[in-house]
Order: sequence, then structure tokens, then C-alpha cells
Amino acid sequence: MNTVKKTLLMLLFSIFWSVATLAVAMKLTVGNFSGGDLGDWKTKSFQGMTRYRFVTQDARQVLEAESKNAASGLVREIRVDLEKLPYLNWSWRVKDVLTGIDERTKAGDDYPARVYVIVSGGIAFWRTRTLIYVWSSRQPAGSTWKNAFTGNARVMALQSGRGIGWVTEHRDVRADFKKCFNDDIIFIDAVAIMTDTDNSKQEATAWYGDIFFSSER
Repeated sequence: MNTVKKTLLMLLFSIFWSVATLAVAMKLTVGNFSGGDLGDWKTKSFQGMTRYRFVTQDARQVLEAESKNAASGLVREIRVDLEKLPYLNWSWRVKDVLTGIDERTKAGDDYPARVYVIVSGGIAFWRTRTLIYVWSSRQPAGSTWKNAFTGNARVMALQSGRGIGWVTEHRDVRADFKKCFNDDIIFIDAVAIMTDTDNSKQEATAWYGDIFFSSER
């Protein structure tokens, strides 16, 4: 092989490797549920235990959450640079919604499915802020409100009412924080999910697909 051909092949390989590396860097998996992995997730219980387990649905493995008068979630601490990976992506599905509740009150603060994005206050824990994406039982999709238990959390309804099957979400987390908190954040520090019914004393079942951040929607 002459020098010109060898140099050209090396250049092409370098370009290919750079593109492949960039492609990997453009996606950060937070919840590898299709791979049956909960190794980096920790359980947080508020009242009783929601049951989380892997099941096969629609020919893929997903995480099922079943709550019976209980509220516990799964949390993964992971620092994400939103300047590089601004979009949070996941899919979810609910079996049904809750009845006769007002989600803006403490007595009605239950959801068949939630996905949390958390910005830690560090040692100043009172500065921790949480954006909660929910599948609402009653509030219209697109609406936002303060969480009934803390002023440092905002709730955003992405879906509302009875489920219609799997729904895929793509959220610009930085833009959503700006809308809800009027603050331009750069990093988030944790992601959590929860299906809970402890306040309403009802039952709910939901399914969560893989969760990941990406540079493009």
C-alpha cells in the first residue's frame, strides 16, 4: 500500500472514529429499563412501598410500577450538563387515572406516573428545586402549579386523563425550569420516578420505558 492510500485510510478511520464518539456523547442513558438495569437507582419511601419490577410489554422490557395506597419512588443521582444534553426523553403508559382528587392539594397529591428532575442545593438543602413531570388525572395537559407540600417543587402535566397506550416524551429541561422557576440552570443532579396513591388511598399501575438525555430532540 503506497503512502497516499495509507494516509487516506488513516484519515477516513479518524473521521469515522470521531463521528462514532460524538454519537455516543450525544446520548446519556439514565434508566436502562430495557436492559433490566436498576443498579444505580435507590428506593425512596414516603408511605409504604410501590412495587417496581421488570415486565415484557409490546415485545420489549419495561419497568412496571404498581401502587396500592403507597408512595415510594426510585432515584438516580446523576449530574447532567444541560448545555450539552438539554433534552430528557422517555416513554410511559398508565393503566388508568385516579378519581375524585384535586392534585393541587395535599389530599390529592397522587399520580399514576411521575418523572422528577432535581437540582440539588448541596449543603443548602433548602435551595434544592424539583421539576415534576406528571401524567395527571384531572389537570389539563400543559398546565403547571406549585407542589402542595413544598414551594421548591413545580408540577407540569404532560398527559391528562385515561391512557391511550404508550406515549413518548421529549422535554427541554432547561426551558421548562426557566418557565417554572424563572431560573436558567446548567446542571441537574438527579432523576426520579414514582407512581403513588398514598393520599387518595387508591390504586394505580404504570409502565416506564428507557430514560435518557440527548443533545437533539
